[in-house]
Amino acid sequence: MAAVLLAGMAAGTINAVVGSGTLITFPTLLAFGVAPVTANVSNTIGLVPGVASGVVGYRRELVGQRGRAVRLGSAAVLGGVVGAGLLLVLPAGAFRAIVPALIVVGLVLVVLQPRISRRVGAQHDDAAGDAGPWWVWPAVFGTGVYGGYFGAAQGVILIGILGIAITDTLQRLNGLKNVLAGLVNGVAGLIFIVVAHVDWTVVALIATGSVVGGQLGATVGRKLSPVVLRVVIVVVGLAALTSFLLR
Repeated sequence: MAAVLLAGMAAGTINAVVGSGTLITFPTLLAFGVAPVTANVSNTIGLVPGVASGVVGYRRELVGQRGRAVRLGSAAVLGGVVGAGLLLVLPAGAFRAIVPALIVVGLVLVVLQPRISRRVGAQHDDAAGDAGPWWVWPAVFGTGVYGGYFGAAQGVILIGILGIAITDTLQRLNGLKNVLAGLVNGVAGLIFIVVAHVDWTVVALIATGSVVGGQLGATVGRKLSPVVLRVVIVVVGLAALTSFLLR
């Protein structure tokens, strides 16, 4: 119980800063004998309060982003519904083949984001509004599908997409990323509560730890420079990639 609680705290911290906390909690649950699907379901529900805690911690960076949060939030919710449904109907491991590719794409986007943003910024369609060009919505939807199914490194992919598509500071985009990831986890969690087997002891432990971690992550993350934050994202993303390749 202590190990799961600490894993939840670490995951909440990482989710607020980057968005790969599942790489801490999921392996921990498997190590203590929780069945994979039950671990995934319980972990998703347990991390929802932690993500919400991170959103509150980044509330200053969210000022003025209501329009883009609503527009892209609809894509996140729909994607989360589809992803949760896939987890319940597809064989376990059906997405394993594409997970490494998704993580690599996210890392490339994060690393190249400053250069690419300068080149494509002038090409952004003004009609697209504050939420970026037309392709951002389906990209967020696709990430939501992935996040609803498993969720590890969902934040890495989201921050890469947002960083290229939307002209804003990385800290503000990180706050928006927390909102979108929270919507995906939230809607998937609601579906799992209704139709899946949930280990509520695991949920309670992860939820308690992740709420504390969310505040720690928001405090630490806000103080990081864009360069340091980008390095943190890349390091966690590489850890995610290694974890999946070694499974």
